Amino acid sequence: MRGKQAPKRKIAPDSQFKSVKIAKFINYIMSDGKKATAQSIVYGAFKKIAEATKSDPLQVFEEALKHVSPTVEVKGKRIGGANYQIPMVVAGDRKLSLGFRWIINAAASRKGKPMADKLANELMSAAKGEGDAVKKREDTHRMAEANKAFAHFA
Repeated sequence: MRGKQAPKRKIAPDSQFKSVKIAKFINYIMSDGKKATAQSIVYGAFKKIAEATKSDPLQVFEEALKHVSPTVEVKGKRIGGANYQIPMVVAGDRKLSLGFRWIINAAASRKGKPMADKLANELMSAAKGEGDAVKKREDTHRMAEANKAFAHFA
């Protein structure tokens, strides 16, 4: 890696919930710099969650993130001409970004509804411990468990 690493930027909390996590989530959903569209998707999803569950959407969001964020993952490493999948512990920032990515991809892969509806459904199912994003986390954990024998290469 050349030069020095770019400094971490401070992200301002979102306007409605005053949460940095939600602001980061909005930034993950945003495409082509259309932040207003991303905000309307996230806030629309939160409104649908509030109507459906009759509880705080922020709590549902936190619960979904807790169920989706991985604790271990596998990374490929070349040792002596062979590639090994080595289980590694996931750091805090990466845990959050993987959770966001998996929730968004799972919501986007659902068909036939507006993105706000799909995101609301995925967040609610993830908060219950089901859905595609949670399945992705379980697959990752299963893969790490299967390759536990190579952990000494880490």
